[in-house]
Amino acid sequence: MRNTSLIGCLALAALTAGCSNAPAPPPDTRAADVQAVKDVEAAWVKDMATKDADKYASYFAEDASGLYPGAGILNGRAAIKAWAAPYFADPNFSVTVQSTRAMASKGGDMVYLQGTYTMTVTNPKTKKPVTDKGKYLMVYTKQADGSWKVVADTMNSDSST
Repeated sequence: MRNTSLIGCLALAALTAGCSNAPAPPPDTRAADVQAVKDVEAAWVKDMATKDADKYASYFAEDASGLYPGAGILNGRAAIKAWAAPYFADPNFSVTVQSTRAMASKGGDMVYLQGTYTMTVTNPKTKKPVTDKGKYLMVYTKQADGSWKVVADTMNSDSST
């Protein structure tokens, strides 16, 4: 009887020890992830002011998609860079963005930002600067090297014309 009790106690101790060694849940990094992406966005906006298409494109993942007015779906960093190049060549081009909402995945691998933009470009018909205001949505994913890159980007104008 004594051996049976001893074996029972040892088995119970082993089960208890096994349960207490369960891995802890991963830390919640959502606030830090959102801040990291907002920092990337701030650097990106600053780099856009240089009108350097290579710098602009470097913020996109190789397989990113761009969904922009007047263009089909642009697949890949090179296609997005080619779409943006004429804007950077425009002497009147300028853009400002303001993120108004951000959300990160609990898994720590995805963040989206939505917000508003103001963009000035040269009207091709009148050759005069025109300013457009609208909204955007960008989806970022954490890359293998820990950096954040845009994988999907879209914008649309508040203007009805």
